[in-house]
Amino acid sequence: MGNSFRLFYEFMSSLWLRPEAAICILAEKSISHGDIILEAIPIGGLRMIDGDEADDKIIAVMKGDAIYEEWKDISDCSIRIIERLKHYFLTYKDIPGAGEKANCKITHTYGQEEALEVIRRSQEDYQIRFGDIEGMLTSALRG
Repeated sequence: MGNSFRLFYEFMSSLWLRPEAAICILAEKSISHGDIILEAIPIGGLRMIDGDEADDKIIAVMKGDAIYEEWKDISDCSIRIIERLKHYFLTYKDIPGAGEKANCKITHTYGQEEALEVIRRSQEDYQIRFGDIEGMLTSALRG
């Protein structure tokens, strides 16, 4: 995506976001793998519909990043970066050479306040589904 624009995309559903919510972290430096934990500041998101399901993409900046940390809201991003992000998320599932395109659309871009609400709801969903993870594991082990 260019030398000055590094994009790190990692699904965080195994930690605390719903499987249909993902986080894209903007960082100055390349991150070569996704199995890391880092601090990030949500600045907004893309409301994406994949088929007939919500598939929000949270946009965040890496805490302490020399380039992006000053961005507090998606409105701080240039339109070119927003367009690149939209293009990426609308095409990353497409298989080269296959005639069919993924059935995805982005309905709108939203700011930090709505991104924090999406994350809060995701955390609630996680607690409902896995709140008693210890009991679930114990039950599974006893079989």
